[in-house]
Amino acid sequence: MAVLRIEELEVSENNPIAVFATHAFEESYDYLRIFEFLEAVDGFFYINVSKPENVPASGGLQAIKDELIVQIKAAEAIFVLSSLYEEKPDIVDFMMDAAAVNNKGMIAIRPFGAAIETPPEMVERCQEHIQWNDREMADALRRQARGEDTARWEVLDFPGFDADGPTD
Repeated sequence: MAVLRIEELEVSENNPIAVFATHAFEESYDYLRIFEFLEAVDGFFYINVSKPENVPASGGLQAIKDELIVQIKAAEAIFVLSSLYEEKPDIVDFMMDAAAVNNKGMIAIRPFGAAIETPPEMVERCQEHIQWNDREMADALRRQARGEDTARWEVLDFPGFDADGPTD
């Protein structure tokens, strides 16, 4: 029986989280934005295993599905984009089915800057439903991919005050 040490679970440069973001074999603005947000998190290491450029040259719909399954299996957790779900619900449903069958944690991201809500049928299938926020995205990945407890306190610094009250 293999024994798993805590160090093997912790995210590090030598042990990045494998992330898949839903795509329809193109890099949409929201797809690219996910990785821009993750890059903004200090000390967070990930590897993008989604490959929109790997469009099958032949084989039709089955080849597309097979390629998506390969990419999803390589991931530890996936981001599900509501913008893509609105455009192509069938392919996103397929990716969510593949993630569920392969026990991958799914994180739904609310529509970026929009007044609309995430489709409820998508939210129901995901383990988390988050905002576009770099720390929230990294924390959700840690929870879904590695089961890490990410509870942290926000520390606010007010000029002219310290822990004992007003300063002179």
